[in-house]
Amino acid sequence: MTNSPPQGGLRGSAGLLGAAGFLSNFDRFSIAPMLVLIGPALGVPLGTAALAASAYTLGYGLTQPAWGMASDRFGRVRVMRVSLAAAALGALSSAAAPGAAALIVARGCTGACFAAAIAGSLTYVGDTVAPAGRQRALSSLMTAFALGTALATVAAGALAHWVSWRLVFALPGVVAGYLALALRRLPEPALAPREGGALRTVLRSRWQWYVMAVALLEGGVLLGCFTYLPPALESLGTAPATAGAVAALYGVAAMAGAQLVRRLSGRLGPVALIVAGGAQVLTAYAVAALHPSLVTLGLSALLLGGGWAFLHSTVQAWATLLVPSARASGIALFGVALYLGSALGTGLAAGPAQRGSFQALFAVAAVLTVPLTALAAYGRRRYGDGGASGPGDVGADGPVNAGGSVRGGGSPSAGEAGGVPR
Repeated sequence: MTNSPPQGGLRGSAGLLGAAGFLSNFDRFSIAPMLVLIGPALGVPLGTAALAASAYTLGYGLTQPAWGMASDRFGRVRVMRVSLAAAALGALSSAAAPGAAALIVARGCTGACFAAAIAGSLTYVGDTVAPAGRQRALSSLMTAFALGTALATVAAGALAHWVSWRLVFALPGVVAGYLALALRRLPEPALAPREGGALRTVLRSRWQWYVMAVALLEGGVLLGCFTYLPPALESLGTAPATAGAVAALYGVAAMAGAQLVRRLSGRLGPVALIVAGGAQVLTAYAVAALHPSLVTLGLSALLLGGGWAFLHSTVQAWATLLVPSARASGIALFGVALYLGSALGTGLAAGPAQRGSFQALFAVAAVLTVPLTALAAYGRRRYGDGGASGPGDVGADGPVNAGGSVRGGGSPSAGEAGGVPR
């Protein structure tokens, strides 16, 4: 398993890890408010310009397993530094793109490189913070991640309008280059010994498959359906700028929620946090379905951001416990499931949204929130606490009890302990 964390835990590294995740989210979400400016500037229709955003998302999602396996083999910090250096080149190439084709390719490459930042930060926390304190550490990171999302939707549009959209692509490139150098100050956790390849180790864990299924449903409900909140506002006659500002409330609530989760995680168990998050998401979609208006959809954005902080951060912390010997690969596959669910949710909801049936869309999302919350809460309760284990989750790829034995008795197989989903 991994070595003990550096003295002082994450105090010396939280800023760098948070900055890497902040930058990744800022770069990923910044393009949406700029598409209406990029298209005319490059002489292409909006649909063609939007391919740059699609290419980024595709590269971001598909390369996560590759970065995860590389991290398990070559080291967390080394891989994050390489990915950020490559992302810097991609971002600067995006800023200098002479045409739409070059921009689409550059954005795809940039997304593929930035994909290692957030997963790498989460893995580093999993390697260096004991499970009992991991929820708080992850909540601190999520605050930085949410700040990147919120600022991207507001600052990118303003900079693109008043200065240049090329500047919005160039700034993350410069900062990524700096972080690639600054991360050398982070101590490299020792890699855990394992039998077989990292991917094989992860896929042998039935709990990994269970949590990926939860992430798939979570991506569809929380991310996929949230995509249609601004269009729902615009269908009521709200100006696009106002709709974007209301959607930004999601990021604000996610930041505030992450801080609240950080304070409550010592008093409430993971199951209670999951249920609290699910209740917020259910209320958000129910309100949007029953009486859509500027006020109620603004409330929905706030509740969805809070629900994300409570529900997603807890499931994400759970994912770091599953397969310590191949943690980076496990977290990467968790991310793939989440973004695949987001893509499926967005695609399946496109028909009702095109017909203007937003109330029906949000009603279905509310209904699906119930099994999502139930599956996440039930599975987390069955999995157990895991708080007694050390930084490397010593003893198993699942929780151990105070005596150091695997819950449920018996000898754990690689990547599968702490029981199996029933």
